[in-house]
Amino acid sequence: MAGHFEATPGGGAAVALDEVEISILRSLAVQLLELIGPGDTPADGEDPLAALFAEGPSKPPTDPALARLFPDAYGGPGSPAEGGKPQEELRELSSEFRRFTENDLRSGKRDDAVTVVRTLDALSPAGDGGAVLTLTGDECHSWLRSLNDLRLTIGTRLEVSDEDEGGEGSLYRLPDTDPRKPMVMAYLWLGALQETLVEALMP
Repeated sequence: MAGHFEATPGGGAAVALDEVEISILRSLAVQLLELIGPGDTPADGEDPLAALFAEGPSKPPTDPALARLFPDAYGGPGSPAEGGKPQEELRELSSEFRRFTENDLRSGKRDDAVTVVRTLDALSPAGDGGAVLTLTGDECHSWLRSLNDLRLTIGTRLEVSDEDEGGEGSLYRLPDTDPRKPMVMAYLWLGALQETLVEALMP
């Protein structure tokens, strides 16, 4: 179980984590929460139902990592026209779609990252400071989505290309002195966790 998820009865999964791994995962999840931003909470005296119908942003985020987490639904910069529609029309469609979906998407990503933090905080450390993280089926899916969001974010910061995704790029052969090395190692480790969690949930 050390270092990889294994299936547990009832559709969940478990993984043994050492103290450093727990700290890194929690820190990354908190940073993801900070990147996504706080949710919109009703002010005193404001109708809480109004927030359900609040419109979101109509333009893509300027931060490249956020733009990767919340991409345009149609086309996008440099994308070919879809269905014969011109780029201007695709941008308008994306803008309209974003207004009514991005708030919900952000809320979902926040909830997933909060689940990661809370499940890590609930661990009971063993003698060596490590612990076994045991997740329910629902928690597993939150973890899967959050691990994916973390990899997208780190991959964007590292400017990982499609070629690098295959593991053959020069990014994975960086010398230990390269300042990007820790981020690359985290990126690869998160990918391994994600892969074993997917395998653990397969019927």
